[in-house]
Amino acid sequence: MDHQSWTESQAETTVTVDGHDLSLAYRDEGTGTPVLFLHGIPTWSFLWRRTAPPLTEQFRTVVPDFVGYGNSDRRDGFDRSIRAQEQAVADLVDQLGLDEFHVVGHDIGGGVAVRYAAHTEGRVDKLVLSNATLYDSWPVEYITSLGLPATLEMDEDAFRERLDRAFVDGLEREEPDPEWVEGMTEPWLRAGGQRAFARAAVATNTNHTTEVEYDAVGDAGTDGGRASTTGDADLLCLWGAADAEQPVDDGYRLAREVGGDVVALDDAGHWVTEDRPAAYRDHLESFLAE
Repeated sequence: MDHQSWTESQAETTVTVDGHDLSLAYRDEGTGTPVLFLHGIPTWSFLWRRTAPPLTEQFRTVVPDFVGYGNSDRRDGFDRSIRAQEQAVADLVDQLGLDEFHVVGHDIGGGVAVRYAAHTEGRVDKLVLSNATLYDSWPVEYITSLGLPATLEMDEDAFRERLDRAFVDGLEREEPDPEWVEGMTEPWLRAGGQRAFARAAVATNTNHTTEVEYDAVGDAGTDGGRASTTGDADLLCLWGAADAEQPVDDGYRLAREVGGDVVALDDAGHWVTEDRPAAYRDHLESFLAE
């Protein structure tokens, strides 16, 4: 599926974040147990193009664009942080009537997923984290540098070059799919996209993952960690092993602390769903179907 078709398949709703009513675009396809897919920065829901559509025969897949990203509201003047995205996600799942569901989060989407799981009880059944922002592993220099006011002054060619690099450098495969690069960069290259990117980048805040009570996320935590206090999610860290920015060691650490499993996929970097799409999907489907 190309990014235009993905966009055409999206629905829209309004969520409230810090008193702001914001439009939020999302896909809602399939039947069965709901699975919520959360992207990171600087991606949008199209990140899950190789993962979510094949699962619709077995699961109801809900795939939103975070506010400030993709086809969701990108106006100026509201927070795009992990804390704010948690509010948007909570509003969306309540509107959709999702009482109990699985969550899959990549990059800061993993950070949002962890916060939501820690702050709710009995809502998240299974939690899958992929190359996620945990503890104090982020933000990375590439993102913080684009959160500076100078980003708004970059000419279009220079900005495009910086964007393209992000979606190539995070891969292990030698030849990136052109549709991947085009699809990921297209929203940021629209009118207002450069400003929206800067606003998203400057909203990255380590405190929003260091403040999480991680022992409130998982199901057990007796294997070298603390007992869970409120959360009861089964955890899988499904990681691209070659990621230097969000290392798989963080996945192993979380699994030790709260109880969970780790699958580290070789020959896969930060963009694990692009490097190893079939293997990623197979491991994910197997875990969710257990």
